Amino acid sequence: MSVNNSNQEAVKTREQQKKERSKEEAPRKGRIRVRLIPIWLRIIIVALLIFLSVMAGAAVGYGVLGNGEVKDIFTKSTWTHIMELVEKE
Repeated sequence: MSVNNSNQEAVKTREQQKKERSKEEAPRKGRIRVRLIPIWLRIIIVALLIFLSVMAGAAVGYGVLGNGEVKDIFTKSTWTHIMELVEKE
């Protein structure tokens, strides 16, 4: 029975500790949040993903749908030609 009593005492002390902690934390209005990925890094990652998706879309559109070579989307002459087609009146 002494083991059982010591377990009950340990449980009581844990409950008391939780109550004491909750009383101490009650005056605080907000918790400080530690982020795993900083906001500036999230912005860079999103910008990089947008750039990669645009390039992948151009590769599929120009290479597969347009019957061109995929590697040609990385040349300046291709983009100037595309811009001329877009701006053509």
